Amino acid sequence: MPRPQRSEQFDASEVGIVHVVQRCVRRAYLAGADQVTGKDYSFRKEWIRRRMEALASVFAVDVLSYAVLSNHMHQILRNRPDVCAQWSDEEVAIRWLRVFPGRRLEEHLAEPTENDVQMLVRNKERLAEVRCRLSDISWFMRALAEPIARMANKQDECTGRFWEGRFKAQKIVDEAGLLACSMYVDLNPVRAAISTTAETSPHTSAYDRIEARKGERIPSAAFDLKPIPTEEAGREIRETPVEVLQQKRRAERRNPSGKRIRRDEWLSPLTLNETKLSTEPQVHTKGLRSSDRGFLNIRWSDYRRLLDWTAAQSVAVRVAELPKRLAQTLSEVGIDASMWRDLVWDWQKYFGRTSCIGRPESMKADAERTGRHHHRGQVQAAACFG
Repeated sequence: MPRPQRSEQFDASEVGIVHVVQRCVRRAYLAGADQVTGKDYSFRKEWIRRRMEALASVFAVDVLSYAVLSNHMHQILRNRPDVCAQWSDEEVAIRWLRVFPGRRLEEHLAEPTENDVQMLVRNKERLAEVRCRLSDISWFMRALAEPIARMANKQDECTGRFWEGRFKAQKIVDEAGLLACSMYVDLNPVRAAISTTAETSPHTSAYDRIEARKGERIPSAAFDLKPIPTEEAGREIRETPVEVLQQKRRAERRNPSGKRIRRDEWLSPLTLNETKLSTEPQVHTKGLRSSDRGFLNIRWSDYRRLLDWTAAQSVAVRVAELPKRLAQTLSEVGIDASMWRDLVWDWQKYFGRTSCIGRPESMKADAERTGRHHHRGQVQAAACFG
């Protein structure tokens, strides 16, 4: 069966949730310790995390969960055209120009000016295209992958691919699939035997949420969404040596807005707000992420307990009994509690080759919507859902 087209998996004009997997070329350890050469590139994981954080501040895409490993990364992304529709033309323009300024000055990106913003605002056709791209997961991934590849190639003094050509995308069609997939992503380092608990798994959304609740704060990587006055920009370019400009840009990249934030503040909140309608955009106004909407009907305390229990079963000879409260939580979303451990730890068996994640009936309904009879993996997934 050929891989589905992107248009069948997600649409930039419709709110949707997608599990994304991007692998390094040849699955090489280009962001970890290379056992062949002895070189350790683990610091590149922080490059990737900070780039994700920066893009979350400008794109209409919520980062729900993520995990960055040595040779690949997982993300659960939700595109938000409803949020993008609330932004003014000026906001859309500055957000786009922060990521794609369209011009360079001696090999470094120039800062967008007020004149640049107004030129884009006046070009209504181009602005409409840009507004659509800001809620497009493919453009989010492009803006994430390309700069990381350039930085790594420059450091390694080489050319060629860093990432495989096409990221894998799996549409998530219900809450049961979303809960299971989020747990799978958060526990990826445990599954890979890199760590034993979520608390000791840096560069995952679970780690960020845990550390944030301990009070940890980090320099924000969010873009500063204020254009530079045109006169000031011109004067700076004319009068400032290129080396000084480069140093200034490097300092701004480390902390563009000058803020320190809670470690998980750029991520989508975990718990849905029951007092808000599901149709409300819940636009975020602090410049760190696109919206304040959660994604699961579960409290963080219960999610953490389920996370810890599941991590403990990774190498258990005999699977422990799931606490009643957690079993009830799984039952409410339609997951067979007795099969939960297998669903997370044998994820590839159930969902490794499908383009869709969720309960069998949800997968079937989505297949019919796209003109298919079924999604591959429906039969295997049926064993884990009540």
